[in-house]
Amino acid sequence: MIWARHLKHFTKVVGVAALALGALATSGNAQNAYQGKFTLPFETHWGGATLPAGDYTFALQSVGFPYTLYIRGERVNAIITAAATDDRHVSEHAQLNLVDISDVQTVQTFDAPELGLSFVYDTPTQKHEGRKQARAESAPQPAPTSKVSENKTSIAVYAAGR
Repeated sequence: MIWARHLKHFTKVVGVAALALGALATSGNAQNAYQGKFTLPFETHWGGATLPAGDYTFALQSVGFPYTLYIRGERVNAIITAAATDDRHVSEHAQLNLVDISDVQTVQTFDAPELGLSFVYDTPTQKHEGRKQARAESAPQPAPTSKVSENKTSIAVYAAGR
């Protein structure tokens, strides 16, 4: 009687393990929702990552929140999550839109016209806007001293489809 109970428990454990292994095997072959490649001509900050100049590939596994890009390069890999998306200001070509913040190139948006989305990323000026605005309302502020340039750069992205 005891051995029958152990056999029943063992059978359940083996069955659950087989299902888990099968799920892992099929998820490894899952297609990405969006993927492609790009080349950075200079060191670039993107989200919390610093990417050196070079060739990169990217994959977006799902076209749903959270919008997480898996980036692979020769010297560095990164996982970057978009802060927001915008479907109103998407360029006609897939591209990274960078802004020069204190002489550091930083990705501000990634336009993916095939998806009809522009992914928006936090930049140093965006992270502190709320506090600056709150201080501005409470007391007069002198002119900002940080060097934020209006220079914007776009880098072509070659999408491999949806």
